[in-house]
Amino acid sequence: MEKQQKNGLSRRSFIGTTAAGIAGIAMFSSMVSCKQQPANGSLRLGFIGMGRQALYLLDGFMQIPGVEVIAGCDVYGRKRERFNLKVKDFYAAQGKNVEVQSYEKYQDLLAREDIDAVVVAVPDHSHAMISIAACKAGKDVYLEKPLTFTIKEGQELVRVVRETGRVLAVGSQQRSDPNFQHAVKVVQSGALGDIKKIHAYIGAPPVAYNLHEDEIPSDLNWDLWLANLPMPIHFNHELNPPISLNPPQDETIWGAWRWYKEMGGGFTTDWGAHMFDIAQWALKMDHSGPVEISPIDDGTEFMQFVYENGTVLTSEPFDEALTKGVKFIGTNGWIEISRDHFIASDESWLPEGAGEASEGSYETLVSHHVDFIDAIREGRDPIVPVETGHKTCVVCTLGNIACELKRTLKWDPIAEKFIDDADGKATDMLHYKYRDGWSLL
Repeated sequence: MEKQQKNGLSRRSFIGTTAAGIAGIAMFSSMVSCKQQPANGSLRLGFIGMGRQALYLLDGFMQIPGVEVIAGCDVYGRKRERFNLKVKDFYAAQGKNVEVQSYEKYQDLLAREDIDAVVVAVPDHSHAMISIAACKAGKDVYLEKPLTFTIKEGQELVRVVRETGRVLAVGSQQRSDPNFQHAVKVVQSGALGDIKKIHAYIGAPPVAYNLHEDEIPSDLNWDLWLANLPMPIHFNHELNPPISLNPPQDETIWGAWRWYKEMGGGFTTDWGAHMFDIAQWALKMDHSGPVEISPIDDGTEFMQFVYENGTVLTSEPFDEALTKGVKFIGTNGWIEISRDHFIASDESWLPEGAGEASEGSYETLVSHHVDFIDAIREGRDPIVPVETGHKTCVVCTLGNIACELKRTLKWDPIAEKFIDDADGKATDMLHYKYRDGWSLL
């Protein structure tokens, strides 16, 4: 974009400012280095879910001093073997002999008393069930976004986290990115004036499952993968993208379960958990939310949220490139931010200290992982605690419900219930009945 080069940060200079996050810089949280050690030595992690996202998280957590990854769990045998090899190779290269063991059932991993915390990176429908079980087993939890599959699950997870006194951090790593932090600071400072509209482009809501049926791999426990989902769902290789150990080949696509309403929330929850999250944060709505939710047109592409003060948030794009990001429009001007750029109508609102840096994986934002480890050691909330992750997830899920029902919904963000839901259809979509043999609590 021409104006981006003239009045903003390019991708390389943008990455230069985000690189500061690797050192644990955070504008709104205290993120100290990992010099404190628990009385019994290293903090020991177990991973539940060993797919593509888990590999990014693994690369991040294994870099943190005083952290040891000693166990993993996945229903796919090949992923368990890959996980073991990666962990062993990492520690062997450091001259360490760390024993790692993997499991098919998460209950077996949680039963180990020598595991202090778990990283949960499974499909969304199992987030709440596994995280609740982890808290009850005395484990702290790093949970991938979106927090939960349903709003009811989120409510129960919040309750259990606080009742058990565990630390739960949500993988909304943009909150640990200095550039997004700067954008929030600019909005909250009042520099833009009154925020009238926010465009947070994320992509479309989920669609009905339409992939053909494939043969289930012999080492994949498909029944355990389905877990609590009540409806029969046939296997397709895009749901669990194939990998190879010899020759080594990791997933080349993200698991497609996220795009289908039977298993996920589409782009609404996949990217809304990031971009709606930034909008919520900037509006100081971490403990509240919108009061009106509507589909735009037929609801197959875009949605709209109205806050009590009149601010309108939409999922419509703000540029021709369909950049996933956020644009804040106020009475005094605007700022626009994504993971690749930061531009503004006033150059004084741009972040300082931009420099050159090589590109790396955004998913491995080590400062966000460091904050979780420090939160455990210091007995405090992480930068994205469970309540914050829940409120953002509620926004995403409400958008999907409005688009599914194709009508405007009135919402009480504090009581977390619909207003004037005469036919009860919206309320029914706050949760679903689990498959026999599975329980949330």
